[in-house]
Amino acid sequence: MDGLRVIPTWRHGQERLYVCLPDGRNIAWYDREAGRVNLLGEDREDDVLRALGPFVTGPVTVGPPPVPTPAELARLTLHPDDDLAPNRPGEALLVALDRDPGPARRLRPDPRRRALEAEQTVGDALDRLDGAGWHAVHSVPLPGGSRIHHLLIGPGGLFALHTLYARKQRVTVADPLVALGRREPTALLRRVRADADRASYALTAEVRPVLALVGPTAVSVQAAPREVRVLTDLDVQTLARQGGVLKPADVEALHAMARDRNTWTRV
Repeated sequence: MDGLRVIPTWRHGQERLYVCLPDGRNIAWYDREAGRVNLLGEDREDDVLRALGPFVTGPVTVGPPPVPTPAELARLTLHPDDDLAPNRPGEALLVALDRDPGPARRLRPDPRRRALEAEQTVGDALDRLDGAGWHAVHSVPLPGGSRIHHLLIGPGGLFALHTLYARKQRVTVADPLVALGRREPTALLRRVRADADRASYALTAEVRPVLALVGPTAVSVQAAPREVRVLTDLDVQTLARQGGVLKPADVEALHAMARDRNTWTRV
């Protein structure tokens, strides 16, 4: 078996090395922390160990994955290019800034960097919920060039979060308008609701919209927005206090759908 590739991935500080066929399908992965090589087919053991040889440190246990769920197997069959799980918070902005960092000197800060700071702040808070049975998928691409900043899936349901940089500014919310300081208000809540509606269509499940404000000095909500929750970055972890909506198997199945890029191609 020639042409096997080893692809390292990082998630919440933990490294896994996936062994892939030339067409991108995973056939094994090496969990360095657990010292275990998980095989999806025993007939490929020699080839897998040969490919992992330069990466293995210390003794390892080799065998099939420990009681894999259908959702876990679905994730393993994803082509790496189609798997959104490795996306970092603000992934699309990081790529854009890498391609075009802009002029070295600007009269005003690049708004992309402020938007990136907002997505990273909220994304890091969501990633800390992973151990509580929640999963976050960041920078979910939608047709037409739009994207969902963060999708949170867990026992309390599904949430589509749109982040807004509001550092040291007063935010006024008057559905559907949102205003930062003295700036002209924009109908941002319409987009927040539209993104959640598209996610609901793609996942065939209810997805609730959330506007996450990063660093505001004050938030004034003139009337409770229709369907949309308005939170600050300090409060987004309160979403995990809700429970009793989804069973663990449902959470894993929805997460497997959400991380597949192909899920979002027709919404």
